[in-house]
Amino acid sequence: MASGQGLYKSPAVCPPTEDDLQKLSEDLNLKCTTEEIQAITAQFKNTATSFQRLSELPEPALPVKYPRVPGYRPAENDNPYNAWSWKCDIKGAATGKLAGKTVGIKDNIAVAGVPMMNGSKILEGYVPEFDATVVTRVLDAGGRILGKTACEDLCFSGCSSTCSSGPVRNPADETRTVGGSSSGSAALVAGKVVDMAIGGDQGGSIRIPASWSGIVGLKPTWGLVPYTGAMPIELTVDHLGPMAANVHDCALLLEALAGYDEGRDPRQPRDLKVEPYTTLLDKGISGKKIGLLQEGFSTCTEQDVAEMVEQAAQTLTKAGAKVEKVSVPMHLDSAAIWTGVCMQGAYNNMIVGNGNGYQWKGYYATSLQEAYFRGRTTRPYDNSRVVKMLCLVGEYMNRNYGNKFYAKGQNLTTVLTQAYDKVLQEYDVLILPTLPYKASKLPQANCSTPEFFETALSMVINTAAADSTGHPALSINAGNIGGLPVGMMIMGRHFDETTVLQVARAFEKIRDGK
Repeated sequence: MASGQGLYKSPAVCPPTEDDLQKLSEDLNLKCTTEEIQAITAQFKNTATSFQRLSELPEPALPVKYPRVPGYRPAENDNPYNAWSWKCDIKGAATGKLAGKTVGIKDNIAVAGVPMMNGSKILEGYVPEFDATVVTRVLDAGGRILGKTACEDLCFSGCSSTCSSGPVRNPADETRTVGGSSSGSAALVAGKVVDMAIGGDQGGSIRIPASWSGIVGLKPTWGLVPYTGAMPIELTVDHLGPMAANVHDCALLLEALAGYDEGRDPRQPRDLKVEPYTTLLDKGISGKKIGLLQEGFSTCTEQDVAEMVEQAAQTLTKAGAKVEKVSVPMHLDSAAIWTGVCMQGAYNNMIVGNGNGYQWKGYYATSLQEAYFRGRTTRPYDNSRVVKMLCLVGEYMNRNYGNKFYAKGQNLTTVLTQAYDKVLQEYDVLILPTLPYKASKLPQANCSTPEFFETALSMVINTAAADSTGHPALSINAGNIGGLPVGMMIMGRHFDETTVLQVARAFEKIRDGK
């Protein structure tokens, strides 16, 4: 009896009664007979045996290599721009390329022993027991993590107004949004509170706040940086990436984060190579061909934004680049294609799939799944207005149209990818405004729901495309208008972050007179 065989074990699964299955049959319109219900009830006992054994088997765990204490939720006077979700102090290796650098971690990324809310009351009280791969890589490289940065509720907003701990303010003008969903990461870098931060990007969530705060934010090629240990939105658009005050630090953090993750992330090719981005930064761009994507300029609702970005891009001729106007007509449909994938994909993967989803091989954060499932089933009313909209639209589409529009969106994503690739065969990078307008005012307490939705979702017209297609895209400050930063987006070939960073660095030197 030493092995425990024969002793009572708490059942892993509560078996259904015949009444339970009869109600399910009626709800699903299966029209099961009484005999079928009885047989399925009996059959479930065999299935439950497998579930029981599965629950008893130990599962692999992501490593936690560096000691830490839990930290604390900062008081208002200890929380500039309301940008921290949680403060801590975790020191990494004594040496490494990030030695001496302070880092903020977006709160959709797990840090062991530190509370994680992903901007949502639904996850309140959840403390992961594992470090996301990017966290381990920051610490292995000698970085010092100062806390979890505030983000939008489940990262589903481009405005910095939906985080459960309150709006994140823009360091350039604290009455305005800093953008989302990586709002806290951008604010803390722009406000010089940390040297660099990690953000996440599914519709522009690194580049939007980078643009409106005036910093550098890079959405890498899909799969270059492992997503392991971060709460997803939709597998095919999920990205993590670096945010920093300058191009060098952005490239440096990318070097630390990028690389294959031992098969734990299906987004990654096995032969993934990481370039020495910082070493190659200052090689120059003489002879490079740069295309100004005209459809990206035409989307601007504030003409001064388009004019500033075009003027900034034209200065690259001083570095020996050739700058020409180019056209990708399908760019104007990119947001619609992204919406088809992301609306239902996010609902089914993140909400119904409880922050893990289904049908992919790799590391599933089961403690996160359990915490999110309990939260969303007990207090679904605690979701933000934007997430409630996502739930209703997602469920409505599931029940009435199946996955028709998700599937068509994925099919057209292939065509969209080819459209950019065709132009990028001739041009080294494409340039366009990151966002169609300057940072808007934060919504007031009496803001109507239609107005709230407009502030949360209206800015992704240029940024969503690269999330769908997986191309690398970087936002860098082109200049300021009335004290408000304007971002210039540089989009490149898959896994050619080197050229994207070189163009950004060349512009940075011209802009800063270096």
